[in-house]
Amino acid sequence: MGVGLPLAVPAAVSHGWGLHLHGASWEDNHSYYVSRIYGPGDARLRGLWVDMAAANRSQVKIHGILSNTHRQASRIVLSFDFPFYGHLLRQVTIATGGFLFMGDVIHRMLTATQYVAPLMANFNPSYSRNSTVQYLDNGTVFVVQWDKVYLQGKEDMGSFTFQVALHSTGRIVFGYKEIPVPVLQISATQHPVKAGLSDAFMILNPSPDVPESRRRTIYEYHRVELDTSKITNMSAVEFTPLPTCLQHQSCEMCVTSELTFNCSWCHVLQRCSSGFDRYREEWLSYGCGQKSDEKTCEDLAEGDRYSAPPDSSFSPLDEDVATSTSSLFIDSLTTEDDTKLNQYAGSEGVGSSLPSKKAGAPIHTGTIVGIVLAVLLIAAIILAGIYINSHPTSNAALFFIERRPHHWPAMKFRNHTNHATYSEVEPASQEKEGFVEAEQC
Repeated sequence: MGVGLPLAVPAAVSHGWGLHLHGASWEDNHSYYVSRIYGPGDARLRGLWVDMAAANRSQVKIHGILSNTHRQASRIVLSFDFPFYGHLLRQVTIATGGFLFMGDVIHRMLTATQYVAPLMANFNPSYSRNSTVQYLDNGTVFVVQWDKVYLQGKEDMGSFTFQVALHSTGRIVFGYKEIPVPVLQISATQHPVKAGLSDAFMILNPSPDVPESRRRTIYEYHRVELDTSKITNMSAVEFTPLPTCLQHQSCEMCVTSELTFNCSWCHVLQRCSSGFDRYREEWLSYGCGQKSDEKTCEDLAEGDRYSAPPDSSFSPLDEDVATSTSSLFIDSLTTEDDTKLNQYAGSEGVGSSLPSKKAGAPIHTGTIVGIVLAVLLIAAIILAGIYINSHPTSNAALFFIERRPHHWPAMKFRNHTNHATYSEVEPASQEKEGFVEAEQC
């Protein structure tokens, strides 16, 4: 995959902390979250830190592979739906580098967008036997703790212990127990160093230069950057989610919403949106972005009843997205890697395929021919299987044995010697977990 990465500073990025509150707390209002930081000595700290040692041991798992490797990540399925920027997620990816990747479609900019990062840095849990990456899921909260981990090549700085808690209500808490040095002293040369939240959406469209290729455009529509000077021993950050357009389940609630997102209703999709979320490609392909704010719910329902099926072209509104958001451009041909990517695409709408135009009335002759061909294909597969089982040393049998599925990597991207990457691993136990490899920004 060839990559060109023009990265602009998005207008939605929030820097530092705003209003000074009582004690050692600071609060900042963002578009999607209200964040509050608690310093040492704040009485609220005790209720924010999750004591993994005191938790139910059946609910706490030490990730054996992540605890003994460097620059690797593992996908974990949650026991509950976690609301992230209004999207309900059922899986996250834990990275050894002190962050969670919140996307469905893995792209090479793993550390650039769609993350929850209590402290993203070049941590190497394999340095010490006491270093672990552990997680807990009790049905209402999912906690990941990087315990006594060291920075690669800077082990003399000491060990770091911190955690992130994802609550089923959408609340996110960063907890810091051991931060031996100021975060500003951590080098970002080999790995990004940051703390905060980010989300993005991806749109696939043909490249104008090469018709057979596709261009992936990833738009980071919102980011919260924490002031890392506030991250110290015994401190915490709490993010409380604000309402989004996606939470409205009816047209009436959507059009009367007093949110600052300028919500609009798409009757075809039965969805309320501002047009800037992970469903954006589908939103544009159905022409939802062209709806007039002056239409009533009855007008929208009546108009959509007679609307033509959407085509695969995007609305011109898509052209001006990059003016207010950070964009990452990834050009690539449709390769085997792209095919493997698609199997991980969830229901969140990132990179979702566009609806295709339906053909006319079915032709009975074609249906019959299709059924006959399908029967013949199944018969051929059965006969081939019988032959391979009865002739295990044949060339055909050896060919399939060498390429049996459990030898195929779940996700693999090209390695570039001039960039540090997160590498994939094969799980050693019978419990299969998805491992990903992606390149840092």
